[in-house]
Order: sequence, then structure tokens, then C-alpha cells
Amino acid sequence: MQWYFVATLLTILTSSQGILTTLSQSNGGYKYDYATVPFLAEVFKLVVSSILLWRELRMPSSPKMTTEWRSVRLFPIPSIIYLVHNNVQFATLTYVDTSTYQIMGNLKIVTTGILFRLFLRRRLSMLQWMAIVLLAVGTTTSQVKGCGEALCDSLFAAPIQGYLLGVLSACLSALAGVYTEFLMKKNNDSLYWQNVQLYTFGAIFNMFRLLLDDFRGGFEKGPWWQRLFDGYNITTWMVVFNLGSTGLLVSWLMKYADNIIKVYSTSMAMLLTMVLSVYLFNFKPTLQLFLGIIICMMSLHMYFAPPGMLVDIPSTAKAAPDSLREVSVERRTDS
Repeated sequence: MQWYFVATLLTILTSSQGILTTLSQSNGGYKYDYATVPFLAEVFKLVVSSILLWRELRMPSSPKMTTEWRSVRLFPIPSIIYLVHNNVQFATLTYVDTSTYQIMGNLKIVTTGILFRLFLRRRLSMLQWMAIVLLAVGTTTSQVKGCGEALCDSLFAAPIQGYLLGVLSACLSALAGVYTEFLMKKNNDSLYWQNVQLYTFGAIFNMFRLLLDDFRGGFEKGPWWQRLFDGYNITTWMVVFNLGSTGLLVSWLMKYADNIIKVYSTSMAMLLTMVLSVYLFNFKPTLQLFLGIIICMMSLHMYFAPPGMLVDIPSTAKAAPDSLREVSVERRTDS
């Protein structure tokens, strides 16, 4: 399976996630407990990975599976990072508004590239660094709704704590992705065995989150397992399966591709969601959206295109040595 096929499928599923979540609302709210969606998505990923691992074990050549505690104990770390990241997100939103938070969230594109270089020792060319910065600029441009003074004032009126927490949130998001790629590539274990470990801890941490919500609410609505499927319909289940399938595709990219490809897929998905919203939700396209799409397309071409397609060598430079040889021959014949 080629990585660009998986990346394209990830872009489509990620863009449809926001649309399905919006369609699952009723009168502007959720009839179901939205905190149960990530838990069920983790369970879905765990079941699918377990079935695929079982099929691998039945083959003549058994897959490699490292069961040592030194290796297994590393797999809860991504879940812990995401747990801290979610708390930092809520803390950031107490200091900045939603629009500012979304724009600051694009910092994770650049921080992913930096951590990708520092921790995974992957070298990027100057053109690729420029492409990553352009991607962040393009996604930010597409999210700016206007150029009025009120908007500009809201972007720069937040306390310094809000901006520091926003940077920390971007770093944690990038760190979780880079660390997951490290886990996937640190040995030749079966992808499905690694997924089983990763999603087992993911389901456990999401279950603890549901329990914590019950304790905070004083169990007014009863324990979470009694209302797990309350308010669910076909659209809600599509949200769960879509989120789970997205996670499986991301793990494949972490194993056989890299974080930068995932960043491009999710960024393009955001732009695709905006375009689809024009037809589905009467979203009015803006000049900033079109400019952002153009900048992101330029970034995509700069990062993945061969260097020969980006830098043209003048033909006169190649012809110069031939002309010099012709002149030298003519002088010899004259003498």
C-alpha cells in the first residue's frame, strides 16, 4: 500500500469527521455524551487490530512480537501526553478566545518539524523547511475571517499566559505524534501488535476520564457504562467509526511513512472541510480561504516535488564549456 493513497484517505476521513460531528448535533447540542465517542473509537481500533493480529498469527510466518516489559511500558506514554495536552487546551481557552486558539494551533505544524528533526534525527532540506512554514501560514490565512480592527485586537489582547499555554499545547501535540512514530519504528514488531498495545492503554485512559467526569458530576446521571449508548443514532456511530478508522490510518503512516505526511494530510483536511461546508452548511467562502488554499498547494509542491522540478539550471551554463572547446579548436587550426 502506497503512502500517498493512505494519506489521501486520511485527508478525506479527517475532513468528514467535523462534518459528521456537526450533523450528529440536535438543536445545536448533543443528545449523547460526547466523551464516550473517543472511548468507543479506541475500543473499535483495539478490536480491529486484534482481529488483524489474530489473522497474522495464523499465517505460516508468525509476526515479530516483543513482549518484554521494557518495551510494553513505553506505550502508555502517548496516552499520558494526550491527557496532559487536553488539560492544557482547556486552560488555554480560559485566556484566549476560540478564533485565537485555532490560529495558535497551527504552531503544531512548525513544532512537529522541529521535534521531527531533534528527536528522530531526520534531516530536512531548506526548501522543505520553507514548505512547512508556508503550510502554517496557509492554514492560518484560511482561518482569518477578516481584517477588521476588532479581530486584530482580539488576536493580540490575550494575557501572556494564554500565548505561553498555546505554545505548550502545540509542543505537546507535536511531541505525542513524534513519540508515537518513535514507538512504531523502534523495532520490526508487527504493526497490529503495536496497535493492540497502544489502543489498550488508550481505552484504559479514556475509561478513567469517563469515571473522573462521573466523580466531578456526583454521579447525577448515573455511572458512565449505564448511559454509554444513550442518544446514539446512525450518524453518531458513523462519527465513532470514522474517528477509529482515522486512528488506524495514522498508525500506518507512523509505521511506514512519517509525521510530516500526517501533518500535511490533516492540514489539507481542514481546508477540504471548509470547502465542503460551503455546499453543506451555507458557509460563505472568503478571500482568505482561497489565498490559504493557494499557499498550502504551493507548500505541498515544495515539500514533495523532486528538487529538479523546483530549481531550474540555465541551459546557457551547460553550453558554455562546449563553446569554449570549439574556440580552442579553431585557434589551433589557424596556427
